[in-house]
Amino acid sequence: MASDLFEKKPRMKSGRHLENGLFGLPESLPEWGLSGDENIEGVMGNPNATRARVSTKAPIHFARMRVGVLLMVLAGVLLLGKTAYLQLIRGGFYRALAEQNRIRIHATPSHRGILKDRNGIALAENLPTFRLVAYSSQLPVKVEERRAMLNYLAMKLNLSVDDLTAKTSEQKPPEELLLAEDIDYEKAIAYMGGDVQYPGISVELSEMRGYPTDAIPTLSHVIGYTGPVSEKEYASLKDDGYRKFDVVGKQGIEASREVDLRGSFGQEVLEVNAKGEPLRTISEKDPVDGKDLTLTIDARLQAYIEMVLENKLKNVPVKKAAVVAMNPQNGEVLALVSYPAFDANLFAKGISTEKYQALVDDPDAPLFPRAMSGQYPSGSIIKPIFASAALIEGIVTPQKTFLSTGGLKLGDHFFPDWRPGGHGITNIYHAIADSVNTYFYMIGGGNESFKGLGVEKLMSYARLFGLATKTGIGLPGEADGFLPSKEWKKETKGEDWFLGDTYNVSIGQGDVLVTPLQMARATAVIANGGSLVNPYLVIGEDEGSTRIIDQETAGIVRDAMRTTVTNGTASSLQSLPVPSAGKTGTAQWNVNKVPHSWFTGFAPFDNPKIVLAVIVEEGGDITAATPVAKDILDWYLRQP
Repeated sequence: MASDLFEKKPRMKSGRHLENGLFGLPESLPEWGLSGDENIEGVMGNPNATRARVSTKAPIHFARMRVGVLLMVLAGVLLLGKTAYLQLIRGGFYRALAEQNRIRIHATPSHRGILKDRNGIALAENLPTFRLVAYSSQLPVKVEERRAMLNYLAMKLNLSVDDLTAKTSEQKPPEELLLAEDIDYEKAIAYMGGDVQYPGISVELSEMRGYPTDAIPTLSHVIGYTGPVSEKEYASLKDDGYRKFDVVGKQGIEASREVDLRGSFGQEVLEVNAKGEPLRTISEKDPVDGKDLTLTIDARLQAYIEMVLENKLKNVPVKKAAVVAMNPQNGEVLALVSYPAFDANLFAKGISTEKYQALVDDPDAPLFPRAMSGQYPSGSIIKPIFASAALIEGIVTPQKTFLSTGGLKLGDHFFPDWRPGGHGITNIYHAIADSVNTYFYMIGGGNESFKGLGVEKLMSYARLFGLATKTGIGLPGEADGFLPSKEWKKETKGEDWFLGDTYNVSIGQGDVLVTPLQMARATAVIANGGSLVNPYLVIGEDEGSTRIIDQETAGIVRDAMRTTVTNGTASSLQSLPVPSAGKTGTAQWNVNKVPHSWFTGFAPFDNPKIVLAVIVEEGGDITAATPVAKDILDWYLRQP
């Protein structure tokens, strides 16, 4: 057996030598524990020597194997655990990250709907502009590289590097980041036509709103303006597809009709490479442009009213006024003027802090839409409403008269007429035409010999005519106005309601508060024969009207308002090209201040096409608002 084994060894050695020759190994066999000088035959012929050498090395060899196996098993377990963690627990995060590096979702804005006046004059249009947009995931991470990029952009596009640095330094920036807007046309074209050095940066064609409010500032209160989405707005709008740098309507029609005007954005899904360069379009959804709206506003009338107010108030200390012009037949608002006003373009382009603060601090409050939000004592222009109430309730007839001797005495209090010595024997026509307080004291509160309507019925009819409630014109910020009651006075002032309080509200003084828009609507009831219309601003959105008083009552009061022009406090309107009707008023609001001046009326008398409500704040006696109304009606009635 030993000889057989010995005879096979040369073949094994020969093979080993072949391997050694191939792989450059030494010809000796140190793994067997042999030196190059030892005789292999002697070793093989000595079993003890063989066992001694093999047993001396074998325990170390197997220990290493066990340790190696354990290390391999442990490494495998760790590898499997890490793989499971990355795929099962963090898989979604890394898939999203990988997808973000591969996919870019680009919003394609819709064209905002334009606004026109009733004659086709543009009130809000889209002006082309350029803006610089960055994809935050593609911005250089290294400070030096990002600084070089921003310096390059600032140089190429004539931008402030400080502004660019600030906008790219947000803690958690959105994927699409607006770096600059309203970029110079030539700079933008040159950049877009040159070599694109930074794929994550793009100059895009965009739109900016333009308004005619540089020439007609009072349209700003009607149209409103657009501005960047605020943080608060973004929180509620992001689910509707808004981005952090999108614009949204802030005031006026721009705000109230935001959904219609904006339309819906499209979406382009692009595959990009590691550098952010687009490779192909994966999917595309076209945007839906916003809806164009034609307003009931007559821009020429609005401009003329503004000019009249500017001329009338130029050389007097009062500077604040409001005018509402409306079609009394259907509620179309022809003009809504709050004076003074501001230029909406300042906000659309991004108003500076200094300019905004100047508008806020202006004592004439140009930002305030007083035509629909200003709340004033009504003065005598509320008298046609109470005259209608007295006729409907049957406490007076057109022939019923009261004697005005200068006012009414009630205990220690005296409630005067405005004309010293009184107005004499007065019926409903004379009472409205000459604004006779005594007549309305009697129908409102009465005395020991005549039972008046009382405060509850007076306020009930005021509400019937639309007071103390919003008209629903569809603009943000409309005021409610206010009508007092016995309960309100007791709760807020801790006082009982007295007859003198009823006398005061009967002539539009006391705690009654109305808006110019409400009074135009209330006057329209008399002008159109008894129906309460719903004021509206968008052509085709007439909500109809509701009959609230009978035609006979409306006709009597209408004739009385005509007498105001033919033989009353608005006799200056006799020079108009067509017959008209109206009511003047003076509203006391502060014992130390000049009262407000009111006028409300309509024309032509036989078929009214326009109703006006005019207030001049602190305008004084009845003559201040009436000349404004006269000039407006004269111009309007002479138009083709």
